[in-house]
Amino acid sequence: MFDEIRRETHESVSPFVREENITGCIGVRIAKVSRRWREKMAVKIKNMTEGKPSDIILTFALSLMAGNIFQQLYTVVDTMVVGKVLGVGALAALGAAEWMNWMMLGIIQGFTQGFGIMMAKAFGAGKQDALRKAVAGSAVIAAVSALVLVAAGQLMAAPLLQVLQTPPDIWDGTILYLRIMFMGIPIVMLYNLLACILRALGDGRTPLNAMIVASVVNILLDMLFVIGFGWGIAGAASATLIAQLVSSIFCIWHIRKIELLRMQPEDFRLSGRLAGELMYLGFPMAFQNAVIAVGGMIVQAVVNGFGVVFIAGFTATNKLYGLLEIAATSYGYAMVTYMGQNMGAGKVRRIHDGMRAAVVIALITSVVIAACMLGFGRLLLGLFISGSPETVEATMEVAYHYLAVMSVCLPVLYILHVTRSAIQGMGNTVLPMLSGVAEFVMRTASALLLPRLIGENGIFYAEIMAWMGADVILVISYFIVVRRLS
Repeated sequence: MFDEIRRETHESVSPFVREENITGCIGVRIAKVSRRWREKMAVKIKNMTEGKPSDIILTFALSLMAGNIFQQLYTVVDTMVVGKVLGVGALAALGAAEWMNWMMLGIIQGFTQGFGIMMAKAFGAGKQDALRKAVAGSAVIAAVSALVLVAAGQLMAAPLLQVLQTPPDIWDGTILYLRIMFMGIPIVMLYNLLACILRALGDGRTPLNAMIVASVVNILLDMLFVIGFGWGIAGAASATLIAQLVSSIFCIWHIRKIELLRMQPEDFRLSGRLAGELMYLGFPMAFQNAVIAVGGMIVQAVVNGFGVVFIAGFTATNKLYGLLEIAATSYGYAMVTYMGQNMGAGKVRRIHDGMRAAVVIALITSVVIAACMLGFGRLLLGLFISGSPETVEATMEVAYHYLAVMSVCLPVLYILHVTRSAIQGMGNTVLPMLSGVAEFVMRTASALLLPRLIGENGIFYAEIMAWMGADVILVISYFIVVRRLS
């Protein structure tokens, strides 16, 4: 910025101008350049109640998608560094912790996404006071919830690992990773709340930029902590949390610029009614994610009985699962904001149009991603696996088989995300919660029965059956909700 100021000043000021005029001209130039810089860096909020639905949803989702890619980079880099540097045993330890870690993250995201629905509705309706109160109330509830989750996580970690039949040779690494990640729950809660505030206002760019910065930090710290300092799994966990803290600070810096969110002390006086409304939206989504995670833990318990090699292969594919799901999650976030704003504005026709557009976009995307994974899956999986040739071959066989099954069925997952998020964005979080229960039942039943019937590879189909069970509930639920709006 300062170079630009100097350049513009030098080019525009005559050498024959009197000194006081030079000083005044410099001041004008500084003001102009500074204003342009502020405008360039300003947070871009977006009203989704106008414009072509398909263009709005796709544009918004693309920025979210890029942000999710960088967020997944956290996990991928951690896994690559741990798997390549520390070996298959350490990779299995991360896998054993996966679903417990995801359960906490799912609860956090459930609460914050639910809070974001109220924010999006208030923004779409043009109610600035209601928006500020929703943001402030969400911050209070999020802070309390984070402390409760820290305590619960520390108390549950060891007993749950025992229930999950975690192998003794990876126990120490798994419990250490979980304890560090659970201590960092307030940081994770903070980032997710800030990101949901920005997305509710139609700003997908700032969370993207935050993730880019955080991903770079995470990669550098992974190299430093794991490879340089030799901190092992603890280093990978610490790097992830520090990177997330950096992303939170980045978001706070931008949110401070939003005039709509100039908070007043009275905004933080949480009324019982507001707390109830926020919890009505947030709790079912948190419960839904927790139930889904419990089903995942049951699957992990079954997998843990198949040995370290199978666990490592299963874990490698689960890390790529994040990449498979990135676009689906992004379309989901976009639909929550789109539906919320248009519900607040009372534009029912745009809700129908947006849903049709999102389904078409999601299906096309899922087919493209599935084709890429089937073609390049082995190459990607090879980034996570190391060891003797026999170990690598056995691990790869497990990993690619699982990846192929999920890739072929990917459209089912994309319909799930779009439909569930659309219903949530319309303010109904109870019916999607029921789909989470259906997902739990199908995943659990399949995990317990299929390996007995068709062998250990039967566990691969548990995830697919869960998606299908949820889709049945969600499609029916969507038409029920839409009929009520008509």
